[in-house]
Amino acid sequence: MQSLSIAATGMMAQQLNVEVISNNIANMSTSGFKRQRAEFQDLLYQNLRRVGTNSSDTGTIVPSGVQVGLGVKTGAVYRIMSQGDMNNTGNKLDLAIQGRGYFRVQLPSGEDAYTRAGNFQLSPQGQIVTSDGYTVQPGITIPPTATDITISKDGQVQATIPGQTTPQIVGQLELSVFQNEGGLDPQGDNLFLETAASGAPTTGAPASTGFGSLQQGFLETSNVNAVTEISDLITAQRAYEMNAKVITASDEMMSVASNLK
Repeated sequence: MQSLSIAATGMMAQQLNVEVISNNIANMSTSGFKRQRAEFQDLLYQNLRRVGTNSSDTGTIVPSGVQVGLGVKTGAVYRIMSQGDMNNTGNKLDLAIQGRGYFRVQLPSGEDAYTRAGNFQLSPQGQIVTSDGYTVQPGITIPPTATDITISKDGQVQATIPGQTTPQIVGQLELSVFQNEGGLDPQGDNLFLETAASGAPTTGAPASTGFGSLQQGFLETSNVNAVTEISDLITAQRAYEMNAKVITASDEMMSVASNLK
């Protein structure tokens, strides 16, 4: 019976759906995290009577045919890039992006990675780095004598130096935007890599046309909504149970057929 294998594909699909939802819930407190959504597609169809074929010698045509589906498959796990809320931390090196864009960081391999998580710190050399010590490009060094750091909405970094009446400009932060943000390759640690699907990044100053602005002293929270995730989890659980019921019913039908005398 095809129903056994069809229901099995449904159970596997809903298992993956639950795994995606559980990852969303696990990252509810992850700065800059973007929730994911599993999308499914139907499998090939078995044509028992092909639509549009001739049903007689006079040229009459079968209007609908007989097609039996063979189940479901995972089409994609899509990342939803909606804006997260702003959480006020009061930390001078915490930066949130309001709008489009990613911070560009340099990995130890020399490769560029991109992140929305702006929980930055200072390295022993005074450079602005991520929590893993990766340099935030274009590489801005804060003077060791600085008593305060100010980062404007357009990314200009200023340091207050004792004995100087005006803050000193020490660098300019940049943002990178992609034509298809969903095509970025997640690496963990809040980092993404460029892919052929995402397209090449366009770099520019924050708050300029097409780029988001920066909010100093804030962090962007995850865009995961607990109510939505729990509702999706219940739906996935019920779908899994119904597919399991199909397997049980098919097994009972086969048992009846095999016991006929």
